[in-house]
Amino acid sequence: MGWLQSLFSPLKKLWLRMHSAHKKSRGIYILYEDVKSCQYEDVHILWSILVESHPPVLPLPSPSARK
Repeated sequence: MGWLQSLFSPLKKLWLRMHSAHKKSRGIYILYEDVKSCQYEDVHILWSILVESHPPVLPLPSPSARK
């Protein structure tokens, strides 16, 4: 049964990596909603500093789109 585990181990790692990335981006959205609903101006200022210091990551165009 070791061969079966060696077959599914990379697939399991890929599955976990894909789903953890989705949860991370969703976590930022939840945090954004919390900041929006907060009444304290300090929180909004800190959020704007955070957003300005880390620009969003844009996906790279596919190789066929570059031609």
